[in-house]
Amino acid sequence: VAIVHRVSYPIFRATFLFLRTAGFKMSPIEFEKDDDTNHHIDFITACSNLRATNYSIENADRHTSKRIAGKIIPAIATTTAYVTGCSCIELYKLVRLGYTSAGSVEENAWLKVDDAETEEKQKAKEKQLEVFKNGFVNLALPFFAFSDPIAAGKNNMGAGRYWTLWDRFDVDMGEELSLQGLLDHFQNKYGLEITMISCGVSFLYSSFTSKDKLAQRMPMKLSEVAKMVGKMEFHDSQQYLVMEVCCNDESGDDVEVPYIRYRFRW
Repeated sequence: VAIVHRVSYPIFRATFLFLRTAGFKMSPIEFEKDDDTNHHIDFITACSNLRATNYSIENADRHTSKRIAGKIIPAIATTTAYVTGCSCIELYKLVRLGYTSAGSVEENAWLKVDDAETEEKQKAKEKQLEVFKNGFVNLALPFFAFSDPIAAGKNNMGAGRYWTLWDRFDVDMGEELSLQGLLDHFQNKYGLEITMISCGVSFLYSSFTSKDKLAQRMPMKLSEVAKMVGKMEFHDSQQYLVMEVCCNDESGDDVEVPYIRYRFRW
């Protein structure tokens, strides 16, 4: 996603600036499923299949999408419409605060220790969080209520590093790592000793694995270990493996860490 964003952002921005300069004005259009020249059904098919793929739902062809879209009764005053509107308002806030700008999100930024994390900086972060709102609604009553969100709980990883449920290790070395290479990477870069690695329902590595198995797996690429141990099969478009790990810090104490998103294809 980050790669697509970096590539597409300049195009979107240049297009937006050109249209604004040219006096372009957006206006709503009416949905018409029987006019193939307006590409409405093509757009709906593409978007719905993207969402279906994201949730492992079977994709639908253009004909099926057109049939389903033709049976949908337009809804205006519904809870879904209300929630959609509130969600869009929150998205506008993200745009206004610069979170959607190119380069605004840095991979593994949470791992950087900020020695200058002053009380003023912390208050500024909390103040920015207050801009966003949680919403509660029941149109039948009717009932509308909003509350300030709370920050995600922090987990201490040692050495002044904290992580939340939104964080992860992004391991993208530009080439495949061996199992031994991943262990060395964490030891050298983060000062963490990995004691266990799981992927799906299988343990790819553990400190108590037999020496014979470790000798076989250590030089193997991680994707090959996943195939052999976990009997995993990869789609042609799959680029990442998600792995859970247990780690010890430099003093040998067990520390909680987020999951790993490991890239094995480019």
